Amino acid sequence: MSVSRFPEGFLWGGATAANQVEGAYNKDGKGLSIFDMVTFVPKEKRGNMAMEVRSEEELNARLNGEMGDNFPKRRGVDFYHRYKEDIALFAEMGFKTYRLSISWPRIFPNGDELEPNEAGLEFYDRVFDELAKYNIEPLVTISHYEMPLHLVQKYNGWEDRRLIEFFVRYAETLFSRYKDKVKYWLTFNEINISSISPYIGSGMLVDHLENREQAIYQALHHQFVASARAVKACHATIPDAKIGCMLARMEVYPETCHPDDVLAALEEDQKNLFYTDVQVRGKYPSYMKKYFKDNHIELKMEPGDEEIIANYPVDFLSFSYYMSMVASGSSDKKKEKGNFFSGVKNPYLEASDWGWQIDPKGMRITMKKMYDRYQVPLFVVENGLGAYDEVEPDGSINDDYRIDYLRAHIDEMGKAIEEGVEVMGYTSWGCIDLISASTSEMSKRYGFIYVDQDDYGNGTLERKKKKSFDWYKKVIATNGADLS
Repeated sequence: MSVSRFPEGFLWGGATAANQVEGAYNKDGKGLSIFDMVTFVPKEKRGNMAMEVRSEEELNARLNGEMGDNFPKRRGVDFYHRYKEDIALFAEMGFKTYRLSISWPRIFPNGDELEPNEAGLEFYDRVFDELAKYNIEPLVTISHYEMPLHLVQKYNGWEDRRLIEFFVRYAETLFSRYKDKVKYWLTFNEINISSISPYIGSGMLVDHLENREQAIYQALHHQFVASARAVKACHATIPDAKIGCMLARMEVYPETCHPDDVLAALEEDQKNLFYTDVQVRGKYPSYMKKYFKDNHIELKMEPGDEEIIANYPVDFLSFSYYMSMVASGSSDKKKEKGNFFSGVKNPYLEASDWGWQIDPKGMRITMKKMYDRYQVPLFVVENGLGAYDEVEPDGSINDDYRIDYLRAHIDEMGKAIEEGVEVMGYTSWGCIDLISASTSEMSKRYGFIYVDQDDYGNGTLERKKKKSFDWYKKVIATNGADLS
């Protein structure tokens, strides 16, 4: 067997989010979240942003049952009651870490209470204890598209600066409660999604905004301050903990070597890395200050904001990587949709069933670029293939296409490590089938573990191992040396 390129102690595992797996949306005192309002829309009727809620009227229609009763994220895959079974399966694969998120409204049902919901805290105590039983390190996302709905209704989300205090109280509650159980933390999941989906990323109803861009960047400023304050609180409460940020990474190529295309790709890259520039480097980059000036965006900052951002950068940079994009200097080029982003079609790449362009080498490119830029450890916390899986008559699920996708990406990650990039770990998205974030489909499957449930909630919820289960088990057992 060949020698592993991955360092000793590399954190292999898988990733999920509370709103996509837990279910039990109204149990044990949990409040409603923003994703509890997202209905299932069949593919033929779906726009690019099926999950967006734009107005109070839309929100009320969903609350009053006028949008039907198929809210897939409310039911998840019942991890809330089946976590022991699922964690046992993760342990059988050999997971060293499990990335999960905590549901903010399970801890603070409305988000602005002074005291937390004890039943919610106890649930995660049980989950962390179960993980500890198998020596699986939790990697916890504090906010993963899980804002309490009340904060949208009363404050229009992160547009209101008061959310900083609510978030810090929530984060401090988690650090204090789980200081002996959790050593790896992330503040905001894919913080850059706010610029594309203000509702999901920042809890804002855009029809209420006078100036959309002004509000988005003001909300992001509040999140940057809240993230820095969470870093400060984490280090004070759990001195040996590591806390990072999280970016939806989009590597961008120029369509041609024409300088206009190269410049367009550079500017798209800057838009993507602006968020990590603030959270890792600790200051707003000059190119964004120019963008704000050109677009008449004036951020309202309070004394001390810039200091807290500068003094409490994150310890590491985590990111999701599914695909790359192509930028053109021409405005009339047709855009291809994928993930939350869109770009010109890359003729050299194949695409998934959902049109996401598959580019393993792009992950190595992006890892090298980000490590060159920041010189902090990286953590790949989402990477996976959403696909239609078929259960054979004998019960087997032969997802060779998923194995091929993951093998190619892990191989490129290994090459980046050989080339000097410091990488803490890799958590494949979603290690068990879950509700899709962007489309609310169950049929868009990512897992090594199949869950018997369809897009309408029908099924037994039985868990079955796919072919990729044993493949990933071997990858972990050999510390990435055997990808065959």
